[in-house]
Amino acid sequence: MPLPYLVGTGKKTELFVGGKPYRALSGEIHNSSSSSLEYMDQVVWPSLRPLHMNNVIAPVYWECIEPEEGTFDFALVDGLVDQARREGVTLTLLWFGLWKNSESSYIPTWAKLDRERFVYMTTNGVDEGAVFHKADTTLPSVSPFCDAAVQADADAFRRLMRRVREIDPDGETVIVVQIENELGILGCSRDRTPAAEQAFRSTVPAEVARAFGVSGTWTDAFGADADEQFMACHFAKAVERIVAAGAEEHRIVYYANAWLEQFPARPGQYPTGGPVFKVRRMWRALAPTISFLAPDIYVDEYRAVCDEYASDGNPLFIPETRGSKDTVPFLLYAVGQHNALCFSPFGIEDLMLGETGLGEEELRRLNIDPSAVGGDRVRAGHLLGQAYRLVASLEELVRSAHREDRIQGFLQYHDRGTMLRFRKYSAKVTYGAGSLFGPPPTSEDPVAGGFLVEVAPDEFFLVGISCNVVFYANDQRAVGVLVKEEGSFVDGTWRRGRILNGDERMMHRFGTAPSVLRIRLYEYGN
Repeated sequence: MPLPYLVGTGKKTELFVGGKPYRALSGEIHNSSSSSLEYMDQVVWPSLRPLHMNNVIAPVYWECIEPEEGTFDFALVDGLVDQARREGVTLTLLWFGLWKNSESSYIPTWAKLDRERFVYMTTNGVDEGAVFHKADTTLPSVSPFCDAAVQADADAFRRLMRRVREIDPDGETVIVVQIENELGILGCSRDRTPAAEQAFRSTVPAEVARAFGVSGTWTDAFGADADEQFMACHFAKAVERIVAAGAEEHRIVYYANAWLEQFPARPGQYPTGGPVFKVRRMWRALAPTISFLAPDIYVDEYRAVCDEYASDGNPLFIPETRGSKDTVPFLLYAVGQHNALCFSPFGIEDLMLGETGLGEEELRRLNIDPSAVGGDRVRAGHLLGQAYRLVASLEELVRSAHREDRIQGFLQYHDRGTMLRFRKYSAKVTYGAGSLFGPPPTSEDPVAGGFLVEVAPDEFFLVGISCNVVFYANDQRAVGVLVKEEGSFVDGTWRRGRILNGDERMMHRFGTAPSVLRIRLYEYGN
């Protein structure tokens, strides 16, 4: 059986697992959850079961697998794989190695105490808008110029992937691996250690000169962007060294994720040198073992981020995003517009914790903020579970539509609606939930989102939430509804529910829960 692999480019990319197309309807658990198999059994897995996920994104930790230098313990990894198989889900592993959120907090204790061999980045003594750190200080993050540290990480990652190959040789459970997490330098535009300063003043590496057609020093080659391109180059080189070691042991799919730029987007105010999309050429040139770059989306411009990361041949894969009332429309847009390979709200276990019977005291003992439990988040969890079941049932329809460019998505963002043009008809989508006779929408309702699939010139499937759809003929003739059906797909076959007519015939309304309609149209008149 082939290991997991990718076929295609951009929004035409498909992930294959076990030789079959696969979309990860996932969720990322909290950073520390998988450090205890007991906690996973008692808290996490019971919370995930109602969500109808097929994949879980879970960290594995350098500090846990190599507690003493050269001594490895894979009990947590083995147990996590066993639990995933029991639950009937696949895993995306996050390697918390040298860098996690721009810091080196997950390196082993022996590495933290060896400050001669593990050299940390330093600033230039100028406050560049640091989020966590003061100027003129050593940052809590190992320098990518520290050869010994990068080699130690690569050795540990190699051993991890060797173990994964031993316990999951066909890649049926561990299907994708993220290398590091939101890496970059935070608090300064570039590393100022002596090794970094020497490299910055030197001629750009030959591979950079070839990829960009530049020469001279970093300032000569990149001008005002020199600091960020410099850090992107050297973080990418370090990651390539680490991930290549793992890939030599087990060649599955590897990717890197990004903490996105945020206003005013100055280098040093977000992890600079990490795989934000504007430095993708550098990452592609210096880290060829990485299959794609993935955004962690916590900014308001969700639609714009999806559009960006789904361009220039990069497939959209969302390993982290908010779990909120708008999670479902975000999912529908990512899948419908960009054929997202993965969608994964962060802290996924929180969404359904209100149903576990855990009280406030127990939640605090488990280091879970009680304010994150109950109310809207539980509602968001119920909606996400419904949406995952719906999207999974539509998988064959969506895949074939993307292959043939017969699908378009929409998402509300400071606008009232949109027009989607197909071969014979155009669809006007307006935003807002509610029915002709029901209560008006409220601020607690999700924003509008969804997608339309053209299965024939006169036939569509509509998938949406909090929206209304009306069709118009592109040749200006009058449009009638021949048949309108509720229903669902079961084993790839449409199973009709109610036939809608009368008051429900012309305006195709979607309430605050995701649903699907089948519409057949006809033209009449002159």
